[in-house]
Amino acid sequence: MILKNTLKEVRQKKGFTQEELGTNVGVSRQTIISIERYRYKPSLELAMKIAKKLNIRIEKLFYFDLTLPANKD
Repeated sequence: MILKNTLKEVRQKKGFTQEELGTNVGVSRQTIISIERYRYKPSLELAMKIAKKLNIRIEKLFYFDLTLPANKD
């Protein structure tokens, strides 16, 4: 399972910059960038803060990709 997110799309749709969103939830712009690029998995607390600020259900923002990779045979 891979944790995926729609953070970038939702953030842009809601009109937030990475800097603004980070400031509003108490993290740096770099943390927001890292989450959007799948380099950092946010804690549950941070994920909830982000979802609340963007007014979206957490399960719409963060979800597990349950598809299995294709066999390379």
